[in-house]
Amino acid sequence: MKSLKLCDTTLRDGEQAAGVSFTRAEKLEIAKLLSECGVEQAEVGIPAMGKREQEDIAAIAELGLPMKLMTWNRSVPADIDKARATGVNWSHVSIPVSEIQLQGKLGLTPREGLNKLLRAAGYALRQGMTVSVGMEDSSRAEMKFLIDVVNTLYGEGIRRFRYADTVSAHHPGQMAERVSFLLGAVPADVELEVHCHNDFGLACANTLSGIAAGAVWASTTVAGIGERTGNAAMEEVAMAWRYLYGGECGVRLDLLKGLADKVIAASGRSVGDAKPIVGQLAFTHESGIHVDGLMKEKSTYQSFDPAELGRAHRFVLGKHSGSGGVTHVLEQRGLEVSDDTISRLLEKVREYAEARKGIVPEYMLVQWLMEEQQRAQNAV
Repeated sequence: MKSLKLCDTTLRDGEQAAGVSFTRAEKLEIAKLLSECGVEQAEVGIPAMGKREQEDIAAIAELGLPMKLMTWNRSVPADIDKARATGVNWSHVSIPVSEIQLQGKLGLTPREGLNKLLRAAGYALRQGMTVSVGMEDSSRAEMKFLIDVVNTLYGEGIRRFRYADTVSAHHPGQMAERVSFLLGAVPADVELEVHCHNDFGLACANTLSGIAAGAVWASTTVAGIGERTGNAAMEEVAMAWRYLYGGECGVRLDLLKGLADKVIAASGRSVGDAKPIVGQLAFTHESGIHVDGLMKEKSTYQSFDPAELGRAHRFVLGKHSGSGGVTHVLEQRGLEVSDDTISRLLEKVREYAEARKGIVPEYMLVQWLMEEQQRAQNAV
């Protein structure tokens, strides 16, 4: 299976999430971590937003990271001038390709939109920039027009195109069918990128489907932050591509949790303790059946070893714990007790958890054990 390439847009689309605003220091740190993780390319901002954004982008460029950098731009020559001034050589030039957006946002016909895109992309090429073409709202565009856009811009020397499921209009089957059809109608060396939003919870699935159908690049954000309900989460796409599709991905798995923690903290948002791959509870177990199985053979309740991510399974005590979980916690503290005592302690664990609707702190278990031992001693 082919190798997946990541174009991470945490510093552009991720920051477009409602209420998110990264400081320059945070942007620099996130860019460094993305590069250290082995991400091939990062989309680092929108120069047309203003001087402060341009200076932030320039500061990232000055880091000299081995990761390729790209800016997002409208199909306007003035945007290209601002992008070029940042020192970032890759220019993503975007325009809507669905009639509903072309007419509704720009008041253009498809032909007028294509001409506008041609002028802007041509201008960027003449400035010596490497151009990626963004086809906004691809999922609601006429396929004939998409093919025309790619083939026309290919004739100008552009090889990279972004298929954007801007409003989550696809399910995975549609994504695969559309990507496959498009790639079958354009030159073989076109590199297609899929950019998916998560309004129906399908951004990761749609991204993987597009890559399996022939796209080369996955557009992602760390922890899936982004507009509305977010984008395809980079860590989910990378791990699923590896374990469910048997593909390759160059990211450093052991660095994903640290990267996600940084982005989540900088965003000021909560993505949930149970977030796949990077959530605090992603590898935490309470159920007695699961804990018993994992203690006997880890493969019983894991699809991959969390050690690859620098993480480990964690057992906690709660309403659904079994005697094995209680025994494990005590053994970790060098304490051995009888089966009868374990049964009594387990009853206390379940009562406590149900009354407080939460996890039982381990110190409580030790306290109960000491009380049990004290009562036994007093009885003698």
